[in-house]
Amino acid sequence: MRRTYLGEFEEMILLMVAILNGEGYGVTISEALAEHTGRIVTFGTVHNTLIRLEEKGFVTSELGGATAERGGRRKRIFRITALGNQALQEIQQLRKNLWLLLPPDMLQPGNV
Repeated sequence: MRRTYLGEFEEMILLMVAILNGEGYGVTISEALAEHTGRIVTFGTVHNTLIRLEEKGFVTSELGGATAERGGRRKRIFRITALGNQALQEIQQLRKNLWLLLPPDMLQPGNV
């Protein structure tokens, strides 16, 4: 099976979708990203990334109920797929393996 690679930002958005566990839509994902990483991004950037992740099969989406606070518009709720979960696990393992390859003295203060 050919592996689909994720960029750093795609990985962070996919992680936020997983963390929000079925409660993630563009605004909540943007807010969670800012809260946990300090990275401020526009809604459009997050939305485009979510659409790209959906095209790759890493997330699915469905329309939620309409709310008065959104002027009757419905939210597009995103959920991670099994493929998305597998991709995150592979990325985590790959990063762990690479960190283990660092010489021990590289992580000492003054060496970085």
